[in-house]
Amino acid sequence: MIIGRTDRADFPKLEIKGIDIKIDTGAYTSSIHCKDIEEVDGVLYATLLDEAHEQYHGKRLSFEEYKITSVRSSNGQVDLRYEVQANIRIFKKLYKISLTLSNREEMKYPVLIGRKFLTPKFMVDPELQDVSYLQTQHED
Repeated sequence: MIIGRTDRADFPKLEIKGIDIKIDTGAYTSSIHCKDIEEVDGVLYATLLDEAHEQYHGKRLSFEEYKITSVRSSNGQVDLRYEVQANIRIFKKLYKISLTLSNREEMKYPVLIGRKFLTPKFMVDPELQDVSYLQTQHED
């Protein structure tokens, strides 16, 4: 299936609908914007996005299953991040996805989708945008 360089997706378990996503074949992991993270007694609590995002709901989500993973940025710096399991609805299909929680407030897109999720499901055409979203709009 062909996906463009940007799109919109739903994350049902995270209670987020129609959020802008950026497809990044240079990134291995996928990530979502999160500034409020706390680990208490083996449970991870996080509030995703922030007031600047239309989809911000302010709910504090809990994750009993999570891990800490190292992520290397494009400048070579390695950061430790929490990684959680979620699901993503794109092209009207629900997929499992691993997301690292990262402060993306300086980034245009609150969600980055990397190769770990894309391969082998999608091919990326950088000239296209919002393929899944537009397909969904025309079929409603």
